[in-house]
Amino acid sequence: MTDFKGRIIRAAKLDVNLYEEVEADKSALGQAMGVVVLSSLAAGVGSIAMGGLGGILMGTIAALVGWYVWAYLTYFIGTRLLPEPQTRANHSELLRTIGFSSSPGLIRILGIIPVLAKIVYLIAAIWMLVAMVIAVRQALDYKSTLRAVGVCVIGWIVQMLIFVLLFSVLGSFAR
Repeated sequence: MTDFKGRIIRAAKLDVNLYEEVEADKSALGQAMGVVVLSSLAAGVGSIAMGGLGGILMGTIAALVGWYVWAYLTYFIGTRLLPEPQTRANHSELLRTIGFSSSPGLIRILGIIPVLAKIVYLIAAIWMLVAMVIAVRQALDYKSTLRAVGVCVIGWIVQMLIFVLLFSVLGSFAR
């Protein structure tokens, strides 16, 4: 198994070869999950003043569920709705590449410094989005970066609709 820390750094550096490597490495699923957990913990620690310790636990669980849903949506959209002729992928490949695209989110731990919080979260969001597009492009074997952007945008919209619906239903039960 390749060095976990090295993979995180390469993913954060937007190393296209890293995303190809984890796409092909079936044993990297645990590492990808580890990146998602570490990134969400970094976000939780970075925003501990707002969410407290409970926010860290709930944020980590939400990040894992969101990662799984996002990977499935991306797989479906990318292979069924917007495939290129050479597109060959499975759900596990998307889980691995998308998991590693969370690597830039580790900087969110710096949000614990109040004057840095907003800028750190903005930088992390943009950086993670760029990493996500690269991860999707590589996992779906796209030649077009624009198509990967389209898959990410459509997936984001669908995921937000699912979460809004889910929270609406859960909110109805809470009352």
